[in-house]
Amino acid sequence: QVQLVESGGGSVQAGGSLRLSCAASGDTINDYCMGWFRQTPGKEREGVAIIDNNGDTTYADSVKGRFTISRDNAKKTLSLQMNSLKPEDTATYYCAADWPCVSYCSGGYCYLGDYYRMVYWGKGTLVNISS
Repeated sequence: QVQLVESGGGSVQAGGSLRLSCAASGDTINDYCMGWFRQTPGKEREGVAIIDNNGDTTYADSVKGRFTISRDNAKKTLSLQMNSLKPEDTATYYCAADWPCVSYCSGGYCYLGDYYRMVYWGKGTLVNISS
């Protein structure tokens, strides 16, 4: 099992950038599928991006070209670089992990809609983008 803690959230004007980090402790994350998900009050949680154990990435259409997910297995961290931020990106961002990664990803593509199956979750970090 792993414990996850997000950091890096804050308030930024539209067009700005933020970098979120997720620190994992416990098991090695080498074989874990990991991702970033976001949620606002009254709305369902949605998948933002997933990176599989091979480093292949999948993004929601709404963030493609603006967000980049990455992982550092040695440091046991997951990151999300967010550029060209928009007000609609405002949400609480959560990192999550589960394994085996083949449960979520195949052939370099991951199913963002399966986020609800993820077992390990952080408590979230708030991102507020003003217009």
